[in-house]
Amino acid sequence: MKKLSDLLKHCNIDEIIGSKDIPVAGVTYDSRRADKDFAFFAFDGIHTDGNKFIGSAIEKGATVIFSAKMPQERSEGVTYIRTGNIRRTMSAFACALYDDPSSKLKVIGVTGTDGKSSSIYFLYQMLNMLGEKTGFLSTVAYSDGDAIAKNPYRQSTPESSEVMMILDEMVQKGCKYAALESTSHGLSERTMRLIDVKYQAGILTNITHEHLEFHGTIEKYADDKANLFRKASLFNVVNAADKFAPHFTEASKVPVYRYALDPKVPDLDICPIDIKADNSGTSFKLMYEGKAYPCRINIPGLFNVENFMATALAVIKITGIEPGKVFALSSSIKSVKGRMEVVDMGQDFDVIVDYAHTPGAFTKLFPMMRASCRGRLMAVFGSAGERDTEKRPIQGEIASKYCDILILADEDPRGETSMGVIDDIAAGVVPEFDKNNLYKIPDRVQAIEKAVSLAKKGDTILLLGKGHESTIIYKDGPIPWDERTAAENALKKLR
Repeated sequence: MKKLSDLLKHCNIDEIIGSKDIPVAGVTYDSRRADKDFAFFAFDGIHTDGNKFIGSAIEKGATVIFSAKMPQERSEGVTYIRTGNIRRTMSAFACALYDDPSSKLKVIGVTGTDGKSSSIYFLYQMLNMLGEKTGFLSTVAYSDGDAIAKNPYRQSTPESSEVMMILDEMVQKGCKYAALESTSHGLSERTMRLIDVKYQAGILTNITHEHLEFHGTIEKYADDKANLFRKASLFNVVNAADKFAPHFTEASKVPVYRYALDPKVPDLDICPIDIKADNSGTSFKLMYEGKAYPCRINIPGLFNVENFMATALAVIKITGIEPGKVFALSSSIKSVKGRMEVVDMGQDFDVIVDYAHTPGAFTKLFPMMRASCRGRLMAVFGSAGERDTEKRPIQGEIASKYCDILILADEDPRGETSMGVIDDIAAGVVPEFDKNNLYKIPDRVQAIEKAVSLAKKGDTILLLGKGHESTIIYKDGPIPWDERTAAENALKKLR
């Protein structure tokens, strides 16, 4: 167990009251997770003040309290520390407590609006299939190198203390590599969640409209994501077709490798040719270093070709393994939960669960599904409350251009009214869309049941926005949710 005095050598602090000669067993910002000899960091949250929970943390066993302001009431036997940048201090403190775990791993970060979790899972699968023990952390799940478990945190990128703990678990289990989903929030200097992670490589999937309630502008959103490229020590991989690719390239201090779905994009290091897509996946050849490598992805969607290209290129560069061995893994790659997940209960129409919830994801998904749909195309989706409001009418516009039937439902209303969010989406529906086929049904169970009841042979129903998520968040708190189970229950009622 480390001493507080040793850990504080890595931190900038303003004032300390109490002993530094005490042991530290763990670190948390959540008083409910405090334990004996823990350090508790009292964050100023959006909805509450962590200083209100100092007493609770001490009752649980915390003996070190960090805060931006020195508490007036102090308990005997507890050390109190004032620090100006509490998030920065927690990251440095946790990094020291866990012996700087990322320095003992080869960390590949993936950032972008869409495709992060799938790309992380692709990296994890490929590296392990090649005999390179790898852990990962994504929105959906995480692995310490052995078992895969559901991500227990609501945030895609947890707070710095949790990131360091997870990376340390990977080190303890003998991992050589770590694939880390790196969100704009996590990379932002406002949260400092990833500030002390040492990356060897970064991957950019794309940049589209998302999280502007936090970043303010799409330019700031992109620039926060570009922190990944600034941090990478070996190389970066960029989607050269993205309009922000030049910004990411300029941010990088190391070589940048370029990929794109369109082979006409200039100066590509890798691209696909002879693409043949069907309802179960895509066959194609990858052009790399003057050779054509046959590949097959058994997951629908050209975006999965993009994800495979980017991650395969990163695997080749970071391991030095012969390209043909890496590309040959394409047909063995499996999808992540809630990503293009088919729900088959023997019905004569298709039901697909996908996490798509941004304009960028909609722009890729809907044209593809329109082209492959044998009958009518239906979509059930909503938009997040207390989040980027500007994207809502854009979602409605894109979906209405390709769908025959739209059913707008709750995603995570939070403190907003369900109909308020839904009306924002509906405002973007194009004039030529038949309004008789626009349904506003906030209750997501009823919305899915409505879609299933309307479906005919050959139709396709897309259930979008929830994917792997296990709750729907309302003003009074979250309720349990499983999109696949809801779809299966609706289909059972047809029998």
